[in-house]
Amino acid sequence: MAGKKAALVTGAASGIGRSAALALARTGFDVVINYSRSEAAAREVAAEAEKLGAATLLAQCDVSDDAAVRRMLQAVDQRFGRLDVLVNNAGTTTEIKPKDFDGMTVEEWDRVFAVNVRGMFLVTRAALPLLRKGERPCIVNTASIVGLRPGPQPLPYAASKAAVVNLTKTLAYNLGPEIRVNAVAPGPVGTDLFLTGKSDALIDQLKKMSPLERLGVPEDIANLVSFLAGPEGGWINSQVLRANGGFA
Repeated sequence: MAGKKAALVTGAASGIGRSAALALARTGFDVVINYSRSEAAAREVAAEAEKLGAATLLAQCDVSDDAAVRRMLQAVDQRFGRLDVLVNNAGTTTEIKPKDFDGMTVEEWDRVFAVNVRGMFLVTRAALPLLRKGERPCIVNTASIVGLRPGPQPLPYAASKAAVVNLTKTLAYNLGPEIRVNAVAPGPVGTDLFLTGKSDALIDQLKKMSPLERLGVPEDIANLVSFLAGPEGGWINSQVLRANGGFA
Protein backbone atom coordinates (compact mmCIF):
# COMPACT_ATOMS: atom_id res chain seq x y z
CA MET A 1 0.00 0.00 0.00
CA ALA A 2 1.39 3.39 -0.99
CA GLY A 3 1.61 6.33 1.38
CA LYS A 4 3.22 6.98 4.69
CA LYS A 5 2.28 4.72 7.57
CA ALA A 6 0.31 6.02 10.56
CA ALA A 7 0.39 5.03 14.21
CA LEU A 8 -1.94 5.86 17.09
CA VAL A 9 -0.42 5.92 20.57
CA THR A 10 -2.78 6.30 23.51
CA GLY A 11 -1.54 8.02 26.63
CA ALA A 12 1.18 9.65 24.53
CA ALA A 13 1.66 12.90 26.47
CA SER A 14 4.22 11.47 28.88
CA GLY A 15 6.25 8.46 29.95
CA ILE A 16 6.33 5.35 27.80
CA GLY A 17 3.63 6.67 25.46
CA ARG A 18 5.58 9.84 24.71
CA SER A 19 8.74 7.89 23.99
CA ALA A 20 6.85 5.38 21.84
CA ALA A 21 5.29 8.13 19.74
CA LEU A 22 8.71 9.70 19.15
CA ALA A 23 10.35 6.34 18.40
CA LEU A 24 7.70 5.64 15.76
CA ALA A 25 8.08 9.13 14.30
CA ARG A 26 11.82 8.55 14.12
CA THR A 27 11.29 5.38 12.08
CA GLY A 28 9.01 7.05 9.55
CA PHE A 29 5.48 6.91 10.94
CA ASP A 30 2.99 9.74 11.12
CA VAL A 31 1.61 9.72 14.65
CA VAL A 32 -1.69 10.32 16.41
CA ILE A 33 -0.96 11.55 19.92
CA ASN A 34 -3.79 10.69 22.28
CA TYR A 35 -4.02 12.33 25.67
CA SER A 36 -6.66 12.69 28.36
CA ARG A 37 -5.84 15.91 30.24
CA SER A 38 -2.27 17.02 29.52
CA GLU A 39 -2.78 19.13 26.40
CA ALA A 40 0.37 21.23 26.81
CA ALA A 41 2.54 18.12 27.20
CA ALA A 42 0.85 16.48 24.20
CA ARG A 43 1.57 19.54 22.07
CA GLU A 44 5.23 19.32 23.04
CA VAL A 45 5.31 15.68 21.92
CA ALA A 46 3.69 16.66 18.63
CA ALA A 47 6.26 19.41 18.07
CA GLU A 48 9.12 16.96 18.68
CA ALA A 49 7.55 14.36 16.37
CA GLU A 50 7.18 16.96 13.62
CA LYS A 51 10.88 17.84 13.92
CA LEU A 52 11.51 14.14 13.20
CA GLY A 53 9.50 14.41 9.99
CA ALA A 54 6.12 13.10 11.15
CA ALA A 55 2.73 14.56 10.45
CA THR A 56 0.79 14.59 13.71
CA LEU A 57 -2.75 14.66 15.02
CA LEU A 58 -3.59 15.58 18.60
CA ALA A 59 -6.52 13.51 19.91
CA GLN A 60 -7.96 14.39 23.32
CA CYS A 61 -9.97 11.43 24.55
CA ASP A 62 -10.67 9.45 27.70
CA VAL A 63 -10.17 5.93 26.36
CA SER A 64 -12.81 4.54 28.72
CA ASP A 65 -15.51 6.64 26.97
CA ASP A 66 -16.83 4.69 23.99
CA ALA A 67 -18.40 7.68 22.22
CA ALA A 68 -15.23 9.75 22.63
CA VAL A 69 -13.10 6.87 21.35
CA ARG A 70 -15.25 6.53 18.23
CA ARG A 71 -14.98 10.28 17.58
CA MET A 72 -11.20 10.02 17.94
CA LEU A 73 -10.98 7.28 15.32
CA GLN A 74 -13.24 9.25 12.99
CA ALA A 75 -10.75 12.11 13.24
CA VAL A 76 -7.91 9.70 12.49
CA ASP A 77 -9.80 8.45 9.44
CA GLN A 78 -10.34 11.98 8.17
CA ARG A 79 -6.67 12.90 8.64
CA PHE A 80 -4.80 9.75 7.61
CA GLY A 81 -7.41 7.34 6.22
CA ARG A 82 -5.58 4.32 7.68
CA LEU A 83 -3.72 2.95 10.67
CA ASP A 84 -0.76 0.63 10.52
CA VAL A 85 0.08 0.52 14.23
CA LEU A 86 -2.00 0.90 17.37
CA VAL A 87 -0.17 1.25 20.67
CA ASN A 88 -2.60 0.75 23.56
CA ASN A 89 -0.56 2.48 26.25
CA ALA A 90 -3.02 4.66 28.19
CA GLY A 91 -3.18 3.58 31.81
CA THR A 92 -3.89 4.71 35.32
CA THR A 93 -3.40 3.45 38.85
CA THR A 94 -4.31 4.31 42.43
CA GLU A 95 -2.26 5.37 45.43
CA ILE A 96 -3.95 2.85 47.74
CA LYS A 97 -1.31 0.48 49.12
CA PRO A 98 -1.57 -3.16 47.98
CA LYS A 99 -2.24 -4.47 51.49
CA ASP A 100 -4.82 -1.80 52.36
CA PHE A 101 -7.87 -3.85 51.40
CA ASP A 102 -10.33 -1.68 53.34
CA GLY A 103 -8.95 1.48 51.79
CA MET A 104 -9.65 0.33 48.24
CA THR A 105 -12.96 1.78 47.10
CA VAL A 106 -15.12 0.23 44.44
CA GLU A 107 -14.95 3.51 42.52
CA GLU A 108 -11.15 3.47 42.38
CA TRP A 109 -11.06 -0.20 41.43
CA ASP A 110 -13.55 0.36 38.61
CA ARG A 111 -11.73 3.45 37.31
CA VAL A 112 -8.43 1.56 36.96
CA PHE A 113 -10.14 -1.25 35.07
CA ALA A 114 -12.14 1.20 32.96
CA VAL A 115 -8.99 2.84 31.61
CA ASN A 116 -6.55 -0.08 31.55
CA VAL A 117 -8.84 -2.84 30.27
CA ARG A 118 -12.09 -1.45 28.88
CA GLY A 119 -10.19 1.41 27.26
CA MET A 120 -7.84 -0.96 25.51
CA PHE A 121 -10.78 -2.93 24.13
CA LEU A 122 -12.74 0.16 23.06
CA VAL A 123 -9.81 1.71 21.19
CA THR A 124 -8.94 -1.59 19.54
CA ARG A 125 -12.51 -2.19 18.40
CA ALA A 126 -12.89 1.31 16.99
CA ALA A 127 -9.49 1.13 15.25
CA LEU A 128 -10.06 -2.18 13.45
CA PRO A 129 -11.53 -0.76 10.21
CA LEU A 130 -8.54 1.57 9.82
CA LEU A 131 -6.03 -1.11 10.78
CA ARG A 132 -7.45 -3.36 8.10
CA LYS A 133 -6.59 -0.62 5.58
CA GLY A 134 -2.99 -0.57 6.78
CA GLU A 135 0.12 -2.38 5.61
CA ARG A 136 1.00 -5.39 7.79
CA PRO A 137 -0.96 -3.82 10.67
CA CYS A 138 -0.19 -4.59 14.27
CA ILE A 139 -1.22 -3.75 17.82
CA VAL A 140 1.16 -3.37 20.74
CA ASN A 141 -0.30 -3.26 24.26
CA THR A 142 1.43 -2.01 27.38
CA ALA A 143 1.14 -4.70 30.05
CA SER A 144 3.42 -4.93 33.11
CA ILE A 145 5.62 -7.39 34.95
CA VAL A 146 3.00 -7.33 37.74
CA GLY A 147 0.48 -8.72 35.26
CA LEU A 148 2.65 -11.84 35.18
CA ARG A 149 3.85 -12.11 38.78
CA PRO A 150 3.24 -10.40 42.14
CA GLY A 151 4.88 -7.05 42.76
CA PRO A 152 4.58 -3.85 44.81
CA GLN A 153 1.79 -2.35 42.72
CA PRO A 154 -1.81 -1.60 43.77
CA LEU A 155 -4.14 -4.55 43.41
CA PRO A 156 -6.40 -3.18 40.67
CA TYR A 157 -3.40 -2.11 38.58
CA ALA A 158 -1.79 -5.56 38.79
CA ALA A 159 -5.07 -7.34 38.07
CA SER A 160 -5.84 -5.04 35.15
CA LYS A 161 -2.45 -5.74 33.59
CA ALA A 162 -3.08 -9.47 33.93
CA ALA A 163 -6.25 -8.84 31.93
CA VAL A 164 -4.17 -6.99 29.30
CA VAL A 165 -1.94 -10.06 29.03
CA ASN A 166 -4.94 -12.31 28.41
CA LEU A 167 -6.60 -9.89 26.01
CA THR A 168 -3.39 -9.63 24.01
CA LYS A 169 -3.35 -13.35 23.36
CA THR A 170 -7.10 -13.56 22.78
CA LEU A 171 -7.06 -10.65 20.33
CA ALA A 172 -4.14 -12.20 18.45
CA TYR A 173 -6.16 -15.40 18.10
CA ASN A 174 -9.23 -13.55 16.85
CA LEU A 175 -7.61 -10.91 14.62
CA GLY A 176 -5.15 -13.12 12.78
CA PRO A 177 -3.97 -13.53 10.14
CA GLU A 178 -4.52 -9.90 9.14
CA ILE A 179 -3.43 -8.15 12.37
CA ARG A 180 -0.62 -9.09 14.74
CA VAL A 181 -1.11 -8.40 18.45
CA ASN A 182 1.67 -8.35 21.05
CA ALA A 183 2.37 -6.74 24.39
CA VAL A 184 5.36 -5.41 26.26
CA ALA A 185 5.59 -6.12 29.98
CA PRO A 186 7.93 -3.55 31.52
CA GLY A 187 9.61 -4.03 34.82
CA PRO A 188 10.14 -0.95 37.00
CA VAL A 189 10.37 2.12 34.74
CA GLY A 190 10.94 5.53 36.26
CA THR A 191 7.77 7.20 35.00
CA ASP A 192 5.53 9.42 37.11
CA LEU A 193 2.86 6.69 37.06
CA PHE A 194 5.25 4.09 38.44
CA LEU A 195 6.88 6.34 41.04
CA THR A 196 3.54 7.49 42.49
CA GLY A 197 3.36 6.63 46.20
CA LYS A 198 6.71 4.81 46.33
CA SER A 199 9.37 5.68 48.87
CA ASP A 200 13.03 6.25 48.06
CA ALA A 201 13.84 3.13 50.07
CA LEU A 202 11.53 1.02 47.89
CA ILE A 203 13.01 2.48 44.71
CA ASP A 204 16.53 1.65 45.92
CA GLN A 205 15.38 -1.88 46.75
CA LEU A 206 13.92 -2.32 43.27
CA LYS A 207 17.15 -1.13 41.66
CA LYS A 208 19.10 -3.74 43.63
CA MET A 209 16.76 -6.48 42.34
CA SER A 210 18.08 -5.95 38.80
CA PRO A 211 21.53 -7.04 37.58
CA LEU A 212 21.71 -3.66 35.86
CA GLU A 213 21.04 -1.92 39.19
CA ARG A 214 18.77 0.74 37.73
CA LEU A 215 15.17 1.41 36.85
CA GLY A 216 14.23 1.35 33.22
CA VAL A 217 13.67 4.53 31.25
CA PRO A 218 10.78 5.06 28.83
CA GLU A 219 13.10 4.76 25.83
CA ASP A 220 13.93 1.18 26.87
CA ILE A 221 10.30 0.22 26.29
CA ALA A 222 9.72 2.50 23.30
CA ASN A 223 12.54 0.83 21.39
CA LEU A 224 10.83 -2.54 21.87
CA VAL A 225 7.49 -1.10 20.75
CA SER A 226 9.17 0.26 17.61
CA PHE A 227 10.77 -3.13 16.95
CA LEU A 228 7.43 -4.94 17.24
CA ALA A 229 5.81 -2.39 14.92
CA GLY A 230 8.49 -2.71 12.27
CA PRO A 231 9.27 -5.38 9.67
CA GLU A 232 11.77 -7.03 12.02
CA GLY A 233 8.89 -8.00 14.28
CA GLY A 234 6.76 -9.45 11.52
CA TRP A 235 6.95 -13.07 12.79
CA ILE A 236 6.28 -12.14 16.41
CA ASN A 237 2.64 -12.55 17.38
CA SER A 238 0.59 -13.28 20.51
CA GLN A 239 3.63 -12.64 22.70
CA VAL A 240 4.15 -10.72 25.94
CA LEU A 241 7.76 -9.57 25.83
CA ARG A 242 9.37 -8.78 29.16
CA ALA A 243 11.67 -5.76 29.27
CA ASN A 244 13.00 -5.45 32.78
CA GLY A 245 16.80 -5.48 32.83
CA GLY A 246 16.80 -8.90 34.45
CA PHE A 247 14.48 -7.83 37.29
CA ALA A 248 13.88 -10.87 39.48
